Amino acid sequence: MPSFKKIRERAARRKGGEAALQSLLGPKPDNTAVANVPDSRILSTMAERIFSAGFVWSVIEAKWPGFEEAFLGFEPKTLLFQPEDFWHDLTSDQRIVRNGQKIMSVRDNAAFVDRISKEHGSFGKFLAAWPADDQVGLTDYLGKHGSRLGGATGRYFLRWLGWDTYIVSPDMAAALRDAGLDIAETPSSKKDMQKVQDQINAWAKETGLPRAHISRILAMSIGENNPPETLQAYMGE
Repeated sequence: MPSFKKIRERAARRKGGEAALQSLLGPKPDNTAVANVPDSRILSTMAERIFSAGFVWSVIEAKWPGFEEAFLGFEPKTLLFQPEDFWHDLTSDQRIVRNGQKIMSVRDNAAFVDRISKEHGSFGKFLAAWPADDQVGLTDYLGKHGSRLGGATGRYFLRWLGWDTYIVSPDMAAALRDAGLDIAETPSSKKDMQKVQDQINAWAKETGLPRAHISRILAMSIGENNPPETLQAYMGE
């Protein structure tokens, strides 16, 4: 595999120089800071990413104050005390996107967040303690124990919270393949995802960069040269 320096140089040329590239990387993630995120904000972020999946993100963002009201501020314990009628009524609540399965995922994830919080002090503390070099293990855990948190949704959930997350986008995967990593065009198998993890870890050790920045640089080094406003929409800032 080539030195990451060459990949970064290519990304910088495409974006108009190193300063321009740096401006697109966003702040450095701090996994330890995630420990301070309240459980209600954890559940809110889970729900926002779940409702955004397969939907226009800007529409969900614009409606989010209504979601906060409808779901009682996403306080897990409060939601878990609500009767069946509360959840049924949400399916006709015009403040939110009325998708029954996604609505019920909020109840399931309220139980998930509450259980983990009881075991670890808070869900944020659980995430902060998870090894930064094992995103594969964490996203697998979220997918198995949470509701609708598998695959890309789980990764975007982590990034939106501020956990140091790489996103396996089509361009990011293409850059890895271009660099010589033997993975599928659209990697999804455990074997391929572990290869991605191992290579990102190696470059993180080589460069000292956050894994989120590495994945952004990879994505900007190849494929369509998207304008800054398009890229920032996917950064979770």
